[in-house]
Amino acid sequence: MVAIDARGSRLKRERVRTAWLFLSPMLLVLAVVAAWPLLRTIWFGFTDANLSALGQWRFIGLDNYLARYDNEWFGLLADPHWWNAVTNTLWFTFVSVALETVFGMIVALVLHTPFSGRGLVRAAVLIPWAIPTIVSAKMWSWMLNDQFGVINAMLLAVGLVDAPVAWTADPATAMWAVVAVDVWKTTPFMALLLLAGLQMIPRDCYEAARIDGVGPLRVFLKITLPLLRPALIVAVVFRGLDALRVFDLIYVITSNSRTTMSMSVYARQQLVDFQEVGIGSAASTLLFLVIALLTIVVLTAGRVDLTSRPVR
Repeated sequence: MVAIDARGSRLKRERVRTAWLFLSPMLLVLAVVAAWPLLRTIWFGFTDANLSALGQWRFIGLDNYLARYDNEWFGLLADPHWWNAVTNTLWFTFVSVALETVFGMIVALVLHTPFSGRGLVRAAVLIPWAIPTIVSAKMWSWMLNDQFGVINAMLLAVGLVDAPVAWTADPATAMWAVVAVDVWKTTPFMALLLLAGLQMIPRDCYEAARIDGVGPLRVFLKITLPLLRPALIVAVVFRGLDALRVFDLIYVITSNSRTTMSMSVYARQQLVDFQEVGIGSAASTLLFLVIALLTIVVLTAGRVDLTSRPVR
């Protein structure tokens, strides 16, 4: 018995060593292309580096984040524009991911149901997601234009509006326009992930529920949703990470507008427009920390067992 345990432990150690051997090239590449730039960005966040004098920077500690001079606070945490960008990013992420999850679930359930031409419909649904973000953003910015956009032309034709609406320039509608474009583009991605999860659910569960006379709503709440939770968590995490770092969609549609500026757009403005490498790196570091924190929260919440209560 002891010999068997020793042999099993040795086999396990060999498997672990083999796994690390196969992973080492990938880890090395990640260290070169991801870890080093990330550490460099974090380091520049503690300096006063500027593109106009990049070789003359000096270490200033946390001054880029928060500093007080002459009884007045400076830095990112004292900048109302930064907090506006944080609010915009979190609002965009919550609303867009929530809508995409709901619509993606509906589309996945429809595509999971057998019907004639289902393969063609599945391929057609993926077209918005296949279009590059820059292309779809520019396309929708033209469609939403208040002077020559087709959206205003159709709304005027049916009498829903009395005058053209500046969808991307009006503060009341700009962010909603960005969310609508993002939902249109990314809902197929959510549907694809959820559809893959639906296809992994054993058909025996549904057959047993049908025999017991369980209604469709209870089947969805008691069978489909709990068994789909792992795929749902993965879809929400992946989509949430992508939404938190949104840049191209907002920048193409609304440029540097304060109304819709995200954290990524704010960091780009500091780095490129203002040439403030230190402040831009600090903003990028805070964005990384926000994404990491929210990812940990979502993954931790996903481990909570929601199916332990008895079915009534």
